[in-house]
Amino acid sequence: MLNPHQPLDPSTPDPPSHLWVSPRHLAGDDDAPTDLTGAALTSAGWRMWPTARQTLLHVSPDDLCGAEWVRASFPFELGGLPVAWQITARSHPASAMREWNAYFTAGTPPEAIVDFLLALDARAEPHAPSGGPETVLDALTGQGWYRDIDRPRTTATDPGLTATVSLESVPQHVFDADPRPDLPGWQAWAEPTLGTPLWCATFSSSTPHDLVAAFAASLASPVPVRRKLLPEGTEGHLTLLPPI
Repeated sequence: MLNPHQPLDPSTPDPPSHLWVSPRHLAGDDDAPTDLTGAALTSAGWRMWPTARQTLLHVSPDDLCGAEWVRASFPFELGGLPVAWQITARSHPASAMREWNAYFTAGTPPEAIVDFLLALDARAEPHAPSGGPETVLDALTGQGWYRDIDRPRTTATDPGLTATVSLESVPQHVFDADPRPDLPGWQAWAEPTLGTPLWCATFSSSTPHDLVAAFAASLASPVPVRRKLLPEGTEGHLTLLPPI
């Protein structure tokens, strides 16, 4: 019998199918990052079609939001990992200007991306500011994460010190409609092995804080997720849990 609190070893051959694992932020994307996200968008009424760049573009019913699987076009990297999803919002369907962008690399837990998208889909004005940095930090500390002792107003870390969400300078190539230089944006990443990120996410500076909070709350949720494949580098960090 499997011990419900036994750490999972991703190097173990032929692991049981459909394991329930925790914490979510180290569970990876099961090497099927488009399945859960695409199904959620289809259920919400978003349209999808393949593009000439071999990407998959999903567009919201009001034509204000887009979610594009861009890994095939390899736009750029975050933390040395290829960007897999780019999510955007506009103020008007006829506008060519994207007000903000959010980027997620391969390996980002799809449950957190889905919750971000569902929160976006529920908004009448996806570009409008809402909340402040405390909204994001409260979402994390409410799930047991800790504020950074040196940066308590901008940064929180999980209890295992393997993941961080921080408001800071964004990498190059992260586009935002606000042209002012050096505007901070939210960044998130998991790094169970020092120097080897498991996944990274970046939100441009105009991304509404309440949407980032939805992503953060999902990321920090104690509810286990179901996986067939376990990410490399998470040995000793993942725990097997009984089905919920």
